[in-house]
Amino acid sequence: MSVTVRIPTILRTYTGGQAEVAAEGATLGEVIADLEKNHTGIAARVLDDQGKLRRFVNVYVNDDDVRFEQGLETATPDGAAVSIIPAVAGG
Repeated sequence: MSVTVRIPTILRTYTGGQAEVAAEGATLGEVIADLEKNHTGIAARVLDDQGKLRRFVNVYVNDDDVRFEQGLETATPDGAAVSIIPAVAGG
């Protein structure tokens, strides 16, 4: 399945400055693996040492927060939009 992944500014150094990139995969985990294959280093910013989504990185498939879906097993249907959004702290 081909999806569009929206890349936050902080991760665009891995995508050559591109705000959106195409990726392949039937699940979010497969999409992240494809991102890593084509944009080396990006997975380490999204996944922790155990291969799980980092605590302060929010990922959405279309408008659904994957933490309330199936996490890395969340389906990514053809044409879906995947958004990676790092948490912002401050006050």
